[in-house]
Amino acid sequence: MPIHPGLPFVGSFDGMRVRKSKSTAGRTRAVKALGAALVAALTPTAHAAFDTYQRGSFGAVVSWPLIPIHAALLPDGRLLTYGTDGQGNQTGQFTYDVWDPSKGTGPASHLTLPNTTGADTFCSGQIVLPASGAVLLTGGDRTVNGVRNYSINDVNLFDWRSNALYSAQAPMAFLRWYPTVLTLANGSTLVLGGRQTPAVPGASTESWVTTPEVYTEGIGWRSLPAVASDDAYGARNWSYPRAWQAPNGQVFIATKWGGTYYLDPNAAAGAGQLTRTPLKLAESDDYLPSVMFAPGKVLSLRKLNRAVVIDLNGATPTSKSVWGVGQDRYHASATVMADGKVLVSGGSMVSNVAIGVTYSARIWNPANNSWTTTPSGKKMRLYHSVAMLLPDARVLLGGGGAPGPQNNLNAEIYTPPYLYKQDRTATLATRPVITSAPQTAAWGARINVGVDVAGISRVTLVKTGSATHTVDFDQRFLPLTHTASGTQLSVTMPANANLAPPGYYMLFVFNSAGVPSVAKIIKLG
Repeated sequence: MPIHPGLPFVGSFDGMRVRKSKSTAGRTRAVKALGAALVAALTPTAHAAFDTYQRGSFGAVVSWPLIPIHAALLPDGRLLTYGTDGQGNQTGQFTYDVWDPSKGTGPASHLTLPNTTGADTFCSGQIVLPASGAVLLTGGDRTVNGVRNYSINDVNLFDWRSNALYSAQAPMAFLRWYPTVLTLANGSTLVLGGRQTPAVPGASTESWVTTPEVYTEGIGWRSLPAVASDDAYGARNWSYPRAWQAPNGQVFIATKWGGTYYLDPNAAAGAGQLTRTPLKLAESDDYLPSVMFAPGKVLSLRKLNRAVVIDLNGATPTSKSVWGVGQDRYHASATVMADGKVLVSGGSMVSNVAIGVTYSARIWNPANNSWTTTPSGKKMRLYHSVAMLLPDARVLLGGGGAPGPQNNLNAEIYTPPYLYKQDRTATLATRPVITSAPQTAAWGARINVGVDVAGISRVTLVKTGSATHTVDFDQRFLPLTHTASGTQLSVTMPANANLAPPGYYMLFVFNSAGVPSVAKIIKLG
């Protein structure tokens, strides 16, 4: 299991520096010193409620039937999770769970079912297909002679209407463990990266998948050998490669080593075309997050507390340095919220080690490049943790472990500041209600949305999430224009599928006080 080694490095946290050590003993002393220095600063503490309207709040820790290593928001607003057994042991072979937020967080809100596919879906890639709404699960884990983390090429589907997980029969051409999946503008699914075999002395040499594959519902799979690449999504960047459908119709790839690429899976009569761009980024890591927070704009965390905004809206991609999150946060999650701000939650300064653990999250405001620190959660969210924006505009933080300092068969729900009255009472605000909205919409169309109050100030659209290993496949945020006549809105949908790939989106409306509604999930395309 690839775990970032953490030190040696040169980094900072609140004015403290860790200098590169010249020996193993020096590195050990540096780690211990750092841990002691950070204990007081990073241990969860109680916070007064007077600033809840600025920092939000964390709810109680709630039990989860398994460690939610993988999570996908379904078209009906429920959440599919999987990744371990009921004791928190590594395996996606035995069970999966469907949580219904409308039923609360108790046992009755969970439907835990047996995985009868025979596949171990641990460390697979998963995404909601835009046409059927089924969850596509690609690859996963296999044990050979007692050694875990060999790969499989199995493809499985989860039907959200019947709650059934079943084999798709037709496998991928390549074995994949840790693959990226994303929705293309034409509705197909692109699969990138992943490992084929681990390095096992006397048994196997580590190898990676350099060839992308494309899946189209009703048609099946095709491989793209003409664009095979070790640099873009192979040996140098195989672990859940960071990739997004870009406004120019191609797929943008930001590698951990700093190179960037455009991939056009449909060029050259379907053979594909891969082009390296002039943009070079600072080094990142397999376990530092990135997220598309605005059309064609990505916030990407890099090593040594660096962060950049990547802009894909011009003829060539560009980047701009912005304030970092405060420290390196390996295994953190970056989640764009209903208002377009980004919540960076979880993580630690040393990868999957309880040193420099960040119990509090931080909110990045792209309007002024500022960070706001939230109150502290109660559990460390490190390797194998997830974060997910829910239709009620809150954020679920869950999991961590298998392996890790803690095996967290639990979750916490963060309530952002926008859900509180903007005063010091720590009282939840009255929310607007969407009374009517279509179930489907087309690009560029104007849709009619009914609300229960006049004075709607803002309408936003957020792609439903599918998260694992610090990555939220497909999540993106789009502001929408609207006109109002009393309680009736005319809302203009995104102009094209390059900006908003087909699939399921959460539509939020905000009242005059900036408070969002519960979302209406709309199928675009």
